[in-house]
Amino acid sequence: MILEKKLTLLGEDQSSFLFKLIFPIAALMMILSLSIFVLLKYGVEVWGINVPVAWGFAIVNFVWWIGIGHAGTFISAILLLVRQDWRNSINRIAESMTLFAVASAGIFPLLHMGRPWYAYWLLPYPNDMTLSPQYRSPLVWDAFAVTTYILVSLIFWYVGLIPDFAVAREQTDSKPKRIIFGILSLGFSGELKEWASFKKASQYFAIIATPLVISVHTVVSLDFTGAQTPGWHSPLFPPFFVTGAIYSGFAMVICLLIMIRHKFPLKEIVSPAHLEACAKFLLMSGIIVTFFYVIEFFVVWYGDEFYESKIFINRMFGQKSWAFWLMLVCNSVAVQLLWVPKIRKSETWLFIISVIILIGMWMERYVIVISSLMDTPLASTQGYYAATIWDWGLYIGSFGIFAFGLWIVLRFLPFIPITEVKELEHK
Repeated sequence: MILEKKLTLLGEDQSSFLFKLIFPIAALMMILSLSIFVLLKYGVEVWGINVPVAWGFAIVNFVWWIGIGHAGTFISAILLLVRQDWRNSINRIAESMTLFAVASAGIFPLLHMGRPWYAYWLLPYPNDMTLSPQYRSPLVWDAFAVTTYILVSLIFWYVGLIPDFAVAREQTDSKPKRIIFGILSLGFSGELKEWASFKKASQYFAIIATPLVISVHTVVSLDFTGAQTPGWHSPLFPPFFVTGAIYSGFAMVICLLIMIRHKFPLKEIVSPAHLEACAKFLLMSGIIVTFFYVIEFFVVWYGDEFYESKIFINRMFGQKSWAFWLMLVCNSVAVQLLWVPKIRKSETWLFIISVIILIGMWMERYVIVISSLMDTPLASTQGYYAATIWDWGLYIGSFGIFAFGLWIVLRFLPFIPITEVKELEHK
């Protein structure tokens, strides 16, 4: 039975595998800690930012991580509302990915402030000096949007865990674990009335979370759209960013599912059909993203505005042209392989294509942020950006936060929704 299989997933091989993961995760966390220490000691001068490129890796990585965090809410909330049963086997991993991707994203705007210990100035707290946040600042918009998103996602994730905590409470022989799971399950006993309340709560939070998928990354895109910088001031950015977020998020979900499925006995729960459904969503998102690439160039051509045209020409043939063409190959060309059913059903090919897409979506953010700031309208203020070792250290180290959070879920929590899979088994 699936229930019994889930409760015995952590055999000796799996426990040994998780133990070995501690060492690379610790190494990533050390890289992150060292990079933050150097940054706080010497200031943002250790980064590659300059005049005019005042936005660098910090904003690129922030937008990339936020985008990855969107797929979890999409799978859990939207697919729940449209009653897609295939979400049941993968939504817990996707929801967990959302929380830790947003946590990884959150460190970058704080550090980009230069004085992160003043982050509380972003909040409208009561004070004698009658200070209030600068609501015209995109940083304040991000603070409210991301805080709301992570709180709703955390509650949605926890509500889905309540029945599984109750199952774990009844199945464990350890008294401390029984007490902990008993507290976390909120006394859930499985009565019909409780199940009805649980279903309603899940749907209500799904209804609340669904617009957040659109609103949060729309707010992030307004960081760019609200500026007058050529290459950013475009009404296409909100839907473009939302689609790109879902695109990169699904790519990360596929990577995680394949890796977890390979190490844990989940082939009956996370079936090839589930991976193929994710691949189809990936293909659809890739087509829409490619459409936006084409439309963006059409709008620039049709608008016939000198500085906008100059920015896009420089993106294709300027100093950072390699990033632009790599972005197109990764995001628009590689995904077309998923039209082939044999490739779409192959774990190896699906994993490789997903990794390529993740690279391409990072390059997209790099192109948007860096190229527009380098090529200013005035030739005298144009500059060049090159990331330093501390830029890369923060980016690589941020994977430590993400990996450590997922490690906690794999080690201590039911990372497959037992009750939903059990319900699906009896249909």
